[in-house]
Amino acid sequence: MRSPLQLGKWAWLITLMGVSLTCFHLYTAYFGTLPSQQQGAVHLGMALGMIFILFPATRSAPTRQGVPWYDIVLAFVATFAAYYKIIFYQEVLRARVTGYSTLDLTIAALGVLFVLEATRRTVGMPIVVMAALAILYALFGNLIPSPLLSHSGFSLEQVSPYLWFRESGVFGTPLQISARFIFLFLFFGVVLMHTGVGRFFNDLAFAVTGRFTGGAGKAAVMASSLQGMISGSSIGNTVASGSFTIPMMKNARFKPEVAGAVEASASTGGQIMPPLMGAAAFIMVEYVGVSYREIMFAALIPAILYFTGIFIGVHFEAKRHRILGLPKDQLPSKRKLMLEKGYMLLPLLVIVTTISVGFTAQRAALLGIACAFAVSLVRKETRPSLKGILNIFEQGARVALPVIAAVACAGIIAGVVGMTGMGAKFAAGIISLADGVLILALLFTMVACIVLGMGLPTTANYVVTATIAAPALINEFGLPPMAVHLFVFYFGIIADITPPVCLAAFAGAGIARANPMKTGFTAVKLAIGAFIIPYAFIYNPMLVMVDPTPLGLISALIFSLLGIMGVSSALLGYFVRDSRVWERLVLLAAGLAMVVPELLTSGLGLLAMALIGWWQSRRRDTFQDAKPLAS
Repeated sequence: MRSPLQLGKWAWLITLMGVSLTCFHLYTAYFGTLPSQQQGAVHLGMALGMIFILFPATRSAPTRQGVPWYDIVLAFVATFAAYYKIIFYQEVLRARVTGYSTLDLTIAALGVLFVLEATRRTVGMPIVVMAALAILYALFGNLIPSPLLSHSGFSLEQVSPYLWFRESGVFGTPLQISARFIFLFLFFGVVLMHTGVGRFFNDLAFAVTGRFTGGAGKAAVMASSLQGMISGSSIGNTVASGSFTIPMMKNARFKPEVAGAVEASASTGGQIMPPLMGAAAFIMVEYVGVSYREIMFAALIPAILYFTGIFIGVHFEAKRHRILGLPKDQLPSKRKLMLEKGYMLLPLLVIVTTISVGFTAQRAALLGIACAFAVSLVRKETRPSLKGILNIFEQGARVALPVIAAVACAGIIAGVVGMTGMGAKFAAGIISLADGVLILALLFTMVACIVLGMGLPTTANYVVTATIAAPALINEFGLPPMAVHLFVFYFGIIADITPPVCLAAFAGAGIARANPMKTGFTAVKLAIGAFIIPYAFIYNPMLVMVDPTPLGLISALIFSLLGIMGVSSALLGYFVRDSRVWERLVLLAAGLAMVVPELLTSGLGLLAMALIGWWQSRRRDTFQDAKPLAS
């Protein structure tokens, strides 16, 4: 991204566009949104203009002051291509019946190309390659010899207007949700971070957990879960909180790769942590057909299991290496902290309360933003000036740019899936490979989500898998839609810590100055619960609030926690004491058995884990420093 110095005389334009875009979303959130295509056109058009000015064509672009003339031209033409849908709104609607003009077709083709280029500049090549392959598939699918994948094929005159002017392509559901909800919640996070809430969460986490075994690591987990409520970004959360927590963990004698892994795995969970989950959660509202409140409550227990699993993993790692808590004089006072800064929790409470009582997510975000600005006025050091407010508004727009580009590009893929019927063909392929066996279908879907997640942002990954893979699991196996969509959502997210492409782990490794791949593998071991929890709520949907009963929900929660504990202790090599290889294998089997919602298997798993605990507590040898599995 170009710095203010590089922007030169165009810096004022970026400020104007950023402030205008934020004001537009606040205005429409209060007074009512425009028709979806027009709302999306303003949303995407302004974002494209900002992207071409802010992001150079190549990373090796000259660092001289000023923006190249061709980027200025691209910015204005790209903005016009989106605004064309507003200027000629009625004409475009009529053209669906009468046929598109040459100008319409030119604008549509250019618009799709602008989205691809803007996504390449902000997000990277993998998703652009996927979108380009999808377009080629739409154009030349008739040439594919396989009957499972081939289709009749479409002309460029059919594909480009379908993707640009229809509600199924670029301006489809993902972009509409981004224009209505996602932007507001991203802006809410920006406002909160400017009030000092991030540092408050870090201090609160250390005050609560810092004195316990491995206190620095446990505090990092708690701080990241709290920050994840407002950021919804794996890498952003890793960098923001990791710059403070990772050095603290290293000072407490955690290995560099462990410190980076703890922060990365905990930060990745921010996208599944209510009340503000990742951007894909808002798209899930439309795909599943429920309110955001239901999504939020459905994700709550899995999120608790996820962070508790990491907390347990940090505890075992600290016990194994004899890492104690921090001295009391190095920790902030809980009482003093809450008395002085407890009011900073009010915006989050407003969000949770307003959604819980039935307000729309859009209105909840608006009230949360208003409360966050009110909170910022309490203390002099967080009270923004007029220039500071303009900066917050501009930053709100800047933060949203990669998300807007990603959902627009994902819309291209989703549009091709709908246009060609590829979703049904992919579903048939999964069913054929799995041969009707649910666990195999789940494993294939998991691998697809993780592989896609290595190259796609979570939001785009979710759009693709929810369009292609989720229907197969829902229609063929009769699984609850909520459980299936959270399943693909989870595995798209944990790609951020799954080697070989684990961006959150790489970010943590950079701060910790650790080996990136070691950090990635350590993050997987610490966050092993993330690989278990989706299977748990597929086989026991009560965990995602599908027809829950009090007794069933409590037992499912307890056995899931114990199962995660067993698997985590097996991978990290510590339970009551350092574990021998056979003990770890028993713990691994016991942990997996307790995740299955059957009384017999859960009971046997619990008995096996209890026996290993009893055996280790009686053992008096000095066996220690067992190497973790898969290390």
